[in-house]
Amino acid sequence: MSRDIQLKNLKMVFKADNREVVAIEDLSLDIKNGELVSILGPSGSGKTTILRMIAGLLEPTSGSVKVGDKTVSGPGPDRGMVFQDFALFPWRSVRKNVEFGLEVAKIPKEERIKRVDEALELVGLTKFADARTHELSGGMKQRVGIARALITNPDVLLMDEPFGALDAQTRNIMQVALLKILDKADQTIVFVTHSVDEAVFISDRIIMLTKRPARIKEIIDITWPHPRDRASPEFTALRKRILSELEKENVME
Repeated sequence: MSRDIQLKNLKMVFKADNREVVAIEDLSLDIKNGELVSILGPSGSGKTTILRMIAGLLEPTSGSVKVGDKTVSGPGPDRGMVFQDFALFPWRSVRKNVEFGLEVAKIPKEERIKRVDEALELVGLTKFADARTHELSGGMKQRVGIARALITNPDVLLMDEPFGALDAQTRNIMQVALLKILDKADQTIVFVTHSVDEAVFISDRIIMLTKRPARIKEIIDITWPHPRDRASPEFTALRKRILSELEKENVME
């Protein structure tokens, strides 16, 4: 099944304090099947808003979002989402957290057990299947969140700053782990981050946004193979250039 994503002429206007705020203006973007695309931009530039429109959690003021050949009109099983705050159920074990989406979909118990086992193996948590979430490290909790999003076999995985709450060392470890997981899972990924280093390390393409109202400032293709060397001259130069462009957008007028 096609996992292409098409954003066409998106506009999002929010109403606040009896005034209208234009968050996104005339934004169009095609994301190819199997790509990992990161969205970077100044704070408040609408990165998460774009992700929520793809998820079907927000309806654009105008324009359209398509996944495959279907126009998005609400949430659906073809799109999975991973959040920064883990969004796990503390009263459930790791296994029961991962299993939740299958329960909602009324998947038979035998099939649920099989798919949960496969998902836990994929994210390296087989030995922690019966643990409670308070017993897990931050990185492990985020792997539970990824497994829960992947278990319904979505065509598209939407990741909203999934490693933003982690310390720097754990964040780097999780970036490597994510690439290994997704290499096996083969989803189309849209990844929102504030970290330029993270975007350069994981992405096939980086979408840079302007300040609000958000438009696309630049699209950067990265063809270097994984794993990428963060200390290489190419990595350092690209990171520096992106930071410079983002700083221009953050200048106060």
